[in-house]
Amino acid sequence: MSLDPAIAARLKRDAQGLVAAIAQQHDTREVLMLGWMDDEALHRTLTSGRVTFWSRSRGEYWRKGDTSGHAQIVKSVALDCDGDALLVTVDQIGAACHTGDRTCFDAGDLGATISPDAPAGGEA
Repeated sequence: MSLDPAIAARLKRDAQGLVAAIAQQHDTREVLMLGWMDDEALHRTLTSGRVTFWSRSRGEYWRKGDTSGHAQIVKSVALDCDGDALLVTVDQIGAACHTGDRTCFDAGDLGATISPDAPAGGEA
């Protein structure tokens, strides 16, 4: 089996055939991590109930949690308006980051200056 051709036609892949996939906790909306998917990884994610990524460094598929036990249970998968990014909402079991942190974005705020022209609440 392979990825539905109608879905495949909507994807805009990079030069390596990959699309960025953002994992987000389904109930808290916490951003957990960024991974990469090709058509096969997306197909596996859509049909198995568990998130599968393509490892650029190892050159192989990996299903989140198979070795660590820190699984990502799929709740939904959405494609952005440009077709070049996926949002995978999950129920994260354990840590999402390979460092053992809950999220890969715990490395620290970079101290961006907030524009004084920004609307109340900091939203653009």
